[in-house]
Amino acid sequence: MAHFVDRRLNPKDKSLSNRRRFLKRVRSQIKKAVEDAVRERSITDVDRAKDVSVPTDGVAEHTFRQASDEGRRERVFTGNKSFQTGDKIQKPPSGGGSGAGREGSPDGEGEDDFLFALTREEFLDFFFDDLELPDLVKQSLKEITRTHPRRAGYSTTGAPANISVTRTMRNAFGRRIGLRRPRDRDMEAVRERISALEQVSVPTREQQAELTTLRSKYEEMKRRRKVIAYIDPLDVRYNNFEQQPEPNANAVMFCLMDVSASMGEREKDLAKRFFMLLHLFLNRRYEKTDIVFIRHTHDASEVDEETFFYSPQTGGTVVSTALVMMKQVIEERYPPSEWNIYAAQASDGENFGGDSSKCATLLNEDLMRVCQYFAYVEIVGEDEAQLINSEASGMELWQSYRQVGEVWPNFAQKRVSKIADIYPVFRELFARDNAGKSHG
Repeated sequence: MAHFVDRRLNPKDKSLSNRRRFLKRVRSQIKKAVEDAVRERSITDVDRAKDVSVPTDGVAEHTFRQASDEGRRERVFTGNKSFQTGDKIQKPPSGGGSGAGREGSPDGEGEDDFLFALTREEFLDFFFDDLELPDLVKQSLKEITRTHPRRAGYSTTGAPANISVTRTMRNAFGRRIGLRRPRDRDMEAVRERISALEQVSVPTREQQAELTTLRSKYEEMKRRRKVIAYIDPLDVRYNNFEQQPEPNANAVMFCLMDVSASMGEREKDLAKRFFMLLHLFLNRRYEKTDIVFIRHTHDASEVDEETFFYSPQTGGTVVSTALVMMKQVIEERYPPSEWNIYAAQASDGENFGGDSSKCATLLNEDLMRVCQYFAYVEIVGEDEAQLINSEASGMELWQSYRQVGEVWPNFAQKRVSKIADIYPVFRELFARDNAGKSHG
């Protein structure tokens, strides 16, 4: 009987191709649903699966049918008691069918929107779509945890390179003792006694009987040594390795954002995606990731995520207050010896006169010494982005941060006017991670 092994790379789900075709057909509706979910979700829930609702008119199959208000048809109606050949039957007026969709139908039944579930991988695919991430980065961010091969006892199967010589010899020794395999020194003693008896010129009857017995015993010992192998395949043991989550250190992510009046909904939406991308990276790399939200106007405060993005409070702009608050939180709760510290800051670039130099001093002397990575985005309008022709040009805060970037390689800054501009801020961070994986 022939056995067939399916070695195709695609999953064995028979409906996979149908699902992919369906996702392609309703891509625009799904993309809108994902965008709505990104705005509504917490940063920590960005990679959770989602139920998506698609209008029924978007999933209907195309069919050919005859026009209802014209054409000639021949039909057979069972139980006819009213009509004869040649009679003309009045056609029903247009629009007399059953209602469907969202509009009410007094004489028919409607249809609800089609609801289906997006998997975690599918949701992330749509989330990454506008970010224009490289494929390698997309794949790495979809990995839930990093694993590392760890010793997990022994197994009876494995690669020759993983043979445990010590455990194999130990098993073989115990088996030989249990089955009483003749030892070398015992056989040598019998052989010497046989040789001594054979050298006797006139052996007695007792010596002849002993010689016959020893010869039989020696043959039996040789037979048992052949039957009972020195090392049997049952003795072989291999070092067993299991893929276990790598015990990484903890990480803390500081989200700093200017919430002055100039930071509108568009700017906050870009900032949220900026924070989400960093959180996805940290959540994949570290087992535990804390998030600290610090919002600032002329004063800074640590808040929860809801307040961070949606509080209507506004005011002036003093950026250094957020950096001072971050420094205080690190000193109180996150010692650098126990935590990997990352920071992401979003602002429109405006700052109180003279405060930008204080920001640079705080970064150079305190924060950059303990941060693994510090990413800053300056959110500008699309028209303004076209007018800026050089990275060297910018307001006072931008210029001060450029000086920080020249000193610290783990500091990155970028102007952002659309979603696709976000990833380049983390390009160096992802490049270092992928390089580490390729050499690990």
